[in-house]
Amino acid sequence: MKKTALVTLILIFFVYSSSHGQTDPAHEEYIKATTAPTLPQKIKLLKEYLNKYNGKGSQYENYANAHLCFYTSQSNKLSEAIEYGEKAITMSGLDDFTKSQLYITLSSIYAKQATNLEKAKNYALQAVEIARVNKDKKSSTTTPAQWIQLMGAGYYIHAQTQEKAKQLKGAASSYIKSYDFLKNPQIGKDLKKVGKSLYNFKFYSNAEEAFRVAYNILNDYESCSYYAKSLFKNKKRDEALTYFKKAYQKKKSGEIAYNIGIILAGNSKKNPNTSTEAIKYLLEASFLSPSNSKKARSLAESIFFNSKEAFGYNEKVKELIELNKQLVETTELFNESFGDKSEEELSEKQKKEIESWQADIEALQEKIKKLEAEQKVIVNKFNKLLEDTKKRLGSK
Repeated sequence: MKKTALVTLILIFFVYSSSHGQTDPAHEEYIKATTAPTLPQKIKLLKEYLNKYNGKGSQYENYANAHLCFYTSQSNKLSEAIEYGEKAITMSGLDDFTKSQLYITLSSIYAKQATNLEKAKNYALQAVEIARVNKDKKSSTTTPAQWIQLMGAGYYIHAQTQEKAKQLKGAASSYIKSYDFLKNPQIGKDLKKVGKSLYNFKFYSNAEEAFRVAYNILNDYESCSYYAKSLFKNKKRDEALTYFKKAYQKKKSGEIAYNIGIILAGNSKKNPNTSTEAIKYLLEASFLSPSNSKKARSLAESIFFNSKEAFGYNEKVKELIELNKQLVETTELFNESFGDKSEEELSEKQKKEIESWQADIEALQEKIKKLEAEQKVIVNKFNKLLEDTKKRLGSK
């Protein structure tokens, strides 16, 4: 929602407060100016009206200044708009609807120029308050819907001025209030922008609220992923997991896959049933995220080889180390005892001892061979997971 577009929206609701029954020259010239067919003609005739009747007690001097504020702002003559608007709000006799629009228009201009921001914020809130007071009043010239639009516009400009003043927390809050009234999707984009700044400044609670609303409005990947990251930073891991998964459905991101894997890996300590899902996302992250590739692969391997899918792989590794150690020690002892003797030098007793030693060595070798085969099956399972992940992602 551009600020100029917002001013145009406000002008649609402009109420002409004049007594059409009068026929004095000032009245006729005022009506002629306000009903001129083009904007330049309206501005020209209203200026002529003020030059002629300014300070002479004209009934419409206040409204002529108000009109000129609106029209010159539409023509991007902002200095003139400020001059006429500031004068109009000091004059008596303006109806609340027009006054509320003046406050919004002036606040919008100041926000656009990034000047007088405190005044701009004050004007925006005055517009909101006027609209709030009048919203439920019965009127023949305005409707509750018009006042609601003005309240939303007031909060929107208030948010704009706060954003310009680097008051990001307040800006997010005002944008949310504005959306509650206007339901304009553009506000979601404004909230997303402010939310990213809040996140980068580590205001995670405020960022979470901004992205909660932005995502509900926009339903886009970026808002969803930032909402999930904000939840995660605020230690709401289960909620974060839900929205990380939603974001991943919208876009296969390595960073998101890694975050999902990290949360699931943590959950697997209490619930082993989540291990398979954690491995899936971590392996995808290992292919999709260059910065997290090694960490993701390493964590996936750790979870897999400690899971029931690995059938005690790590215990087998320990057992293999022990068996190989025994094999080396047994072989060394055998060689020390019989390595330098020929068969002719051996007694029958020694020959039987050799047979026993060899049987022990062969038994150890068989156990080692069996365990290595079992290990290979488990390693092949993990390699199959890698290949399946590649195919799923279309990676080479």
